[in-house]
Amino acid sequence: MNRTDSADASTDAVTTTAPPTRQIRALHTESTVTVYQAYAPGIGAPAARTGRFPDAWKRDRMTWIKPSFLWMMYRCGWATKEGQEIVLAVEITREGFEWALRHACLSHYARGVHASQDAWKRDLRHAPTRVQWDPERDLHLNALPHRSLQLGLAGDAARRYADEWTVSITDVTERARAIHTHVRENDLAAAEILLPEERPYPAGDDLLAHLRA
Repeated sequence: MNRTDSADASTDAVTTTAPPTRQIRALHTESTVTVYQAYAPGIGAPAARTGRFPDAWKRDRMTWIKPSFLWMMYRCGWATKEGQEIVLAVEITREGFEWALRHACLSHYARGVHASQDAWKRDLRHAPTRVQWDPERDLHLNALPHRSLQLGLAGDAARRYADEWTVSITDVTERARAIHTHVRENDLAAAEILLPEERPYPAGDDLLAHLRA
């Protein structure tokens, strides 16, 4: 490497920035955002077949949605864990997604975000949605320094998600298995090609100020 090449490499190193610690990254369009969930075949198969969650899907229970594909892979073990054998890509409206963010409360107390622990507990008790920021994952499912959004929906939010916000549901289990095969074979370039294109979601302080720990 000559002196000019060294200078260029040094400049590249300086200008490359790491992702913000807490940032929503997702596959999204002008009107929708894709989130991931994993279910047993009894729920996942009919949901993918009809594009709607079946009656067996409990609308009165909290459900967690994840914009990060790799965090979903970490959670379901590449679709190998019992009860999580089918991975669904659920495309929902951005309007619904942003409603959930605006009405969310952090799942844990954060000084500087909440006035007090009592205030946080009160907010958590009444919030229809809650947020966790968990470490993002790489292709080997190792934790990364930056974090990924997990959004929990309960009560009215869960019902809206299933019956109003959902635009489409796609079974992406085979895609997950194909990526996992490439990872096991140490062909990370081939694995990366199959990953969904998750870009920073345009969420400003109006959506996230109350959710940054």
